[in-house]
Amino acid sequence: MTADVDSIPWADARRREAFEAWLAPLCVTHRLDRATLAPASADASFRRYLRIRGPEGSMIVMDAPPPMEEVGPFIDVAGRLRAAGLNAPAVHAADEQHGFLLLADLGTRLYLEAFGQGGAHEADRLMRDATRALVQLQRHGDARGLPAYDEGLLRAEMALFPDWCVAREYGQQWGEAQLKAWDRVTAALVHSALAQPQVAVHRDWMPRNLMVCDDNPGVLDFQDAVHGPVTYDIASLLRDAFWSWDEEREIDWAARWWEQARKAGLLAGHAMADDFGECWRAIEWMGLQRHLKILGIFSRLKHRDGKPRYATDLPRFFGYAAKVASRYRELKPLIALLEPLSGPLLTTGFGRGELVELRARRGKVHLRAHPLWPRAEGQGQGLDFV
Repeated sequence: MTADVDSIPWADARRREAFEAWLAPLCVTHRLDRATLAPASADASFRRYLRIRGPEGSMIVMDAPPPMEEVGPFIDVAGRLRAAGLNAPAVHAADEQHGFLLLADLGTRLYLEAFGQGGAHEADRLMRDATRALVQLQRHGDARGLPAYDEGLLRAEMALFPDWCVAREYGQQWGEAQLKAWDRVTAALVHSALAQPQVAVHRDWMPRNLMVCDDNPGVLDFQDAVHGPVTYDIASLLRDAFWSWDEEREIDWAARWWEQARKAGLLAGHAMADDFGECWRAIEWMGLQRHLKILGIFSRLKHRDGKPRYATDLPRFFGYAAKVASRYRELKPLIALLEPLSGPLLTTGFGRGELVELRARRGKVHLRAHPLWPRAEGQGQGLDFV
């Protein structure tokens, strides 16, 4: 299905004229058929993407209207990723003033779609590729000059939860005791993040932003990259906004990332370098910071930006948050803040009423589930991940 440039909707006639003037010579240079221009996708921002075809294949046009969006960071980070050996789209032409880019097309098959179409073996293959590429980014990605994922940014992100989810989505106001509990949880999560080794962080390394490609994965939506905690992107991958896994699989993939990150020297100087249990704790705490932020962002998308569909995934994030908060003494006050919004929440640990012990010995990860109630002899055996 195609739609020529005249049928692409534009809120601003002058912007449409600028787009047409920019696109016309590129169609000649790259042998593109203007009549094939059609919507490719849109995201939670003000950006949209169009696909245009020619005899030598297709390309992607990004329309990122200023001042809401700017393409400079996208161009910058795309270059950093490609220099690090990752499969990010090449930028073939740019009009930074108007926010237009002509990009290489990485295809149409998202990881998210592949998970729904393939079996367990295919999912495992894709996730291993994603963890390998992530370590490559963390090891070779140039973080110099990227914004710092510092205390101010971490706290500003977490503030989205009370401001938009608690106050706007649920119409509630916290009292003094609740605010103090929130401050304690925030301080604990921020301290954990800042204590980690700092690397280049994609900041949205999740299946919806990874493409199934010959050079797997193709990487998208990286313009908000920062210099920050080493566990942020692996937490984003394992506990996704749109897809959930059994925790056994999360831990398996996390352990494989941990082994590769250790060998690459990415964890040096932190307790997680020698203890996967510490690593898993750091991943869970980093993931909780992200999930509280997303609860706020999805509520903001609904109430400020008129995109209510994102709010349908709020229960997934309440579940993620409750699972982590219930496991750690420092985070348990969060449960009392979540339940008035979502109703009674999960308060057990791993699997069906089990807690998890994770230790690293001689290069192997040992996972043992400890029942919270008596079980028949022979049940609850440990699992080893190499």
